[in-house]
Amino acid sequence: MSMQVIPLDATFGATVSGLKLSELDEAGFAEIYDHWLRYSLLVFPGQHLDNEQQVTFAKRFGALEIDLVELSNVKDDGSLRTAPDDDRIKILKGNMGWHHDSTYMPVQAKGAVFRADTVPSHGGETGWADMCAAYDALGDAMRNRIEGLSAHHSLTYSQGKAGFKHKDKDSEYNGYGLDQDGAPLRPLVKTHAETGRKTLTIGRHAHAVPGLSQADSEALLTELVDFACQPPRIYHHGWQPGDVVVWDNRCLMHQACPWDMAERRVMFHSRLAGDPEHEFAAPN
Repeated sequence: MSMQVIPLDATFGATVSGLKLSELDEAGFAEIYDHWLRYSLLVFPGQHLDNEQQVTFAKRFGALEIDLVELSNVKDDGSLRTAPDDDRIKILKGNMGWHHDSTYMPVQAKGAVFRADTVPSHGGETGWADMCAAYDALGDAMRNRIEGLSAHHSLTYSQGKAGFKHKDKDSEYNGYGLDQDGAPLRPLVKTHAETGRKTLTIGRHAHAVPGLSQADSEALLTELVDFACQPPRIYHHGWQPGDVVVWDNRCLMHQACPWDMAERRVMFHSRLAGDPEHEFAAPN
């Protein structure tokens, strides 16, 4: 088969067909990696990987922060999560806000591999937003204003702001990200370690810009997200079972989209570990 790469109708992203990820040789993966750095988001329709194949593919990008986790509204016994105080549902709903993964951890994630297993009849898309193109589109005044600024990042903060306070104990989601002491301080503008492009690091976990009042910090961060997450800098993918995507978390934000939670949505996520030399931020 011959690999075909078709750019999306956005400032980033491409659909890749004509290959099987489970059978990719080293030369083929090297080509995929080059396309990933160029496009930031690659969509592979109809791959139908199993869990082991997904983890094997994800590991080709480097070490993993999370090997594989199921993101779904389905319990282990097959029943749907319907309780309004279900902490896993709170995470799913919180993730409908624009964000980068793991900015609330000491080392920000490099990227992710995401696979659709079961999808609802309507809704449930995943959106991405191009933070390199957003930075490029900023006016000189805003660039000068934010160049030296940073923001703290916290999952506890972002979940609380969205109205999803988690139980203090006996929770099905009481760990990763919610157990962090302090909130890493990350520059609003950074340079991508592999492409050299400047990019914004903002999103729902960002708050408390040092040197600004709470109101001014919130207004600035909201203004940046609202500006960044506009066409042509966004793309929303309507999932089909078996689709696989890989995205660059260093330069893209993403969001889940709502769906009728009376329907099942089962996705599998592998998170690529960031490089501590470039992605570390000390908790404060």
